[in-house]
Amino acid sequence: MKILVTGSAGFIGFHLVKKLAAEGHEIVGLDCINEYYDVNLKYSRLTESGIDPKAIEYNKPVTSANHKNYSFIKLLLEDKEPIFELFKREKFDKVINLAAQAGVRYSLENPHCYIQSNILGFLNILEACRYQAVKHLIYASSSSVYGLNEKMPFSKRDNVDHPISLYAATKKSNELMAHSYSYLFQLPTTGLRFFTVYGPWGRPDMALFLFTKAILHDEPINLFNNGIMLRDFTFVDDIVKGISKIKDKIPVADEKWNGMHPDPSRSKAPYRLYNIGNNHPVKLLDFIEALEITLGKKAKKKFLPMQPGDVPATFADVEGLVKDFDYKPNTDFREGIRRFVTWYRDYYKI
Repeated sequence: MKILVTGSAGFIGFHLVKKLAAEGHEIVGLDCINEYYDVNLKYSRLTESGIDPKAIEYNKPVTSANHKNYSFIKLLLEDKEPIFELFKREKFDKVINLAAQAGVRYSLENPHCYIQSNILGFLNILEACRYQAVKHLIYASSSSVYGLNEKMPFSKRDNVDHPISLYAATKKSNELMAHSYSYLFQLPTTGLRFFTVYGPWGRPDMALFLFTKAILHDEPINLFNNGIMLRDFTFVDDIVKGISKIKDKIPVADEKWNGMHPDPSRSKAPYRLYNIGNNHPVKLLDFIEALEITLGKKAKKKFLPMQPGDVPATFADVEGLVKDFDYKPNTDFREGIRRFVTWYRDYYKI
């Protein structure tokens, strides 16, 4: 198949491109390489994938030296005409949209970035998929959409109308926008709610990255809500395996769907939503203890109140993945931490 992966210089996108290219698919990776975090890490991911950063120009494809079936193009999702031209030229079979402005706390300071990338950019993806008859659009949502929900585990069938950050609101908007296109234009769409993804080549603004850097440099780590947090930490390889399985099953209308008792995760349109989480939440202090053991060094802890937009716990109900794909993420967090630390020490020469 010919597949577009947006956000391919990002954490999950980088890992996904490597897997899909190795499987023999023809891959086009797209990323704007913005400065939300260290662009050197993004360029390092591209280099690891065989893309020469020096050859990158805006809207000019670059072919990978590692995989002749992988090319990269630098584009903004909100740049409508080049996006439409790309879709018209390449005629993608499937699209996996991972590009987005990430980060809950950053959305408190820079809200306009989220509207441009996550709303306008996603609209351009939907329109391009519509007019070029893409067979399946898979897109990243987030566990953040559960907002003020307290019933655990979070179910894809739960109401998610109470987001507590603009980031979460844009992800919920993506789900609604996708449904409207699935219904109006019969565009098959699948939304994936990711739960606290971590692993090698991860984002520097995520907890494991921040904690590892601080501990190794004898700096205190910030523990919000006084460290009383639960997170459904999900290893990146589990996420990538899940996406790879999901891409091959194109959603169809659910004839049993009942508008009197509507299931938000399904529809009479070709539309599906799934949680992808480890289904085993970990206490943050236990996570840090495992990191301390792996590093052979104790953390200096700074206990702080809850941050605006944050939630005390996440816990994914993944019964949909198990039922529809016979798949469940299961990497133990201790093993995931070990693999991250091995990469971190090698990458930063520590």
